[in-house]
Amino acid sequence: MPQAVWTGQLSFGLVNIPVKLYSATSPKNVRFHQYDAKTGRRIRYRRVASDPVPEHIAPSQESKQVEQAPPPPATAGPGPSPGPPDSVPPRAMPPMEVPRGSSPAPEGVTSEAPEEADVPWGEIVKGFEIEPGRVVTVTPEELVSLAPEQSRLLEVEQFVRLNEIDPVHFDKSYYVAPGYSAGADRPYWLLYKAMEAAAEVAVGRFVMRTKEYLAAVRPGEHLLMLETLFYADEVRDPKEIWMSPFEEAPERELGVAKQLIEALTGEWDPARHRDEYRERLLELLRNKVDEAHVMPEPEEEVASQVIDLMEALKASVEVAKLARSANGSA
Repeated sequence: MPQAVWTGQLSFGLVNIPVKLYSATSPKNVRFHQYDAKTGRRIRYRRVASDPVPEHIAPSQESKQVEQAPPPPATAGPGPSPGPPDSVPPRAMPPMEVPRGSSPAPEGVTSEAPEEADVPWGEIVKGFEIEPGRVVTVTPEELVSLAPEQSRLLEVEQFVRLNEIDPVHFDKSYYVAPGYSAGADRPYWLLYKAMEAAAEVAVGRFVMRTKEYLAAVRPGEHLLMLETLFYADEVRDPKEIWMSPFEEAPERELGVAKQLIEALTGEWDPARHRDEYRERLLELLRNKVDEAHVMPEPEEEVASQVIDLMEALKASVEVAKLARSANGSA
């Protein structure tokens, strides 16, 4: 049985209904890992600084200026895109001095890049790039002070028609089940029937973990459903996409298009639509089961493990001999 991802109360007016949220979807993506073809070792990612490590890196708590950093190298991967001016936190944050790149070596002199060391978690800070090369940092305490207040209440703010919500606002689906508290079933099904009869959905907010979500609760086929919604400023304006000017279609062409739509019209059956690529991929993997093999371990690692094991066995023998001789002399 799936576990609830959130428990709380659905509140509308003076009625509070204990409810539980369960994820309504379970993606079936086939995920691969990366391996070294020569050694068979799993490829791991490390936490390393993208710039040369200076003698000392630390957020400046006193400076009011943010040092200008050089633009990233052309070969670097995409970094966080700068946000618009109104996305910058309104209050001042401790600035971080972004390290500048090392000066180029003299002509004709080659220098090897130093080996990058892993950055300990304790030396990693959160930062926001307000523009290329300018970063401000925030502390965990500051983030906690701005986080929404922890609450177990999903309060309905209004009821609206479902067709008034453009599907582009829908994010993730959850099942809403009545809680285990005594008396939770009756108000739950009362709300379900009332919303079904009114053909409306409830819009409200709730906090899950550390984020506040905008959500729409609607009557589903067998229970209430909850859809988390994108906020208005998270939905892109379609005017950003360039398109040719609208042209009226000739009546004859429009009539043929309508006939085609009518010919393809039918009842929605989700089981009819399958992920054929995933099915072909799984079939390929099943056919390769006989070819599966254990990737070879690095020879030097195997040798070191054997040596360590032999040393441990020899040490154990010596300890056993000493204990036996001690017992015999006692």
